[in-house]
Amino acid sequence: MRHALALLFCALAPALALTLAPAAQAAEEQVIAGLSQSSVSITADFSGTEILVYGAVKREAPAPEGGPMRVIVTVQGPDIPVTVRRKDQRYGIWLNNASVGIDAAPSFYAVSTSAPLRQALSETEDLRHRITIPRAIRAVGISEEADNSPAFIEALLRIREKEGRYALRENSVALTEETLFRTDVMLPTNLTEGDYVVRVFLTRDGKVVDSIRRAIWVRKAGLERFLYESAHEQPLLYGLVALITAAIAGWGASALFARLRW
Repeated sequence: MRHALALLFCALAPALALTLAPAAQAAEEQVIAGLSQSSVSITADFSGTEILVYGAVKREAPAPEGGPMRVIVTVQGPDIPVTVRRKDQRYGIWLNNASVGIDAAPSFYAVSTSAPLRQALSETEDLRHRITIPRAIRAVGISEEADNSPAFIEALLRIREKEGRYALRENSVALTEETLFRTDVMLPTNLTEGDYVVRVFLTRDGKVVDSIRRAIWVRKAGLERFLYESAHEQPLLYGLVALITAAIAGWGASALFARLRW
């Protein structure tokens, strides 16, 4: 029996070595990350906020030889479906002529890097991990909805970059001696409520060595929360209150102007 087990172990040893080798190699460098805050409250006077992402690279041995360490930080908001329309001039009037439906596009997406993105990430790794902004957008089958469908994606990117919802900030991650890193990510005023995912990637020679995820909880609070819940849970009552409030405000303004005329 012992002889049979010994033969079996000898036969499986090369396979076990090959299986454990990548895991051991991947564990040579690990990322540890934290956030300055894990929740954001959207109130009536909310004007945006800044999140500090910081961390360190944990090593059990000296840094491996090869290209320098790079750090990529992404912050992604909830995915929502989007319809992108194109306007064409017809008879001297600009009209919506074509449109495509995008399955899911992040409501917010920011990419921060410690080096130029082309140096920090290869196309293959980007395709695998969906790190860059275009890779984060899922648009299946839009080529059948309209001609020149990539132009609709480009238009969405331009609009959301202008609104501050999409941002690529190269060389904005401070990396000290390939060990400590930090960066600030600005969340704009027009945030969408939901869970935001923060991902930190370590790369060498364009390949992802390790990654970690963190979450930011974004919710409406105070008066904003009350109005939101009232509008969605009791729309009839919300509409009546809005009408009465508008009528009272109109009457009050009219009475005030009447007094000022006298």
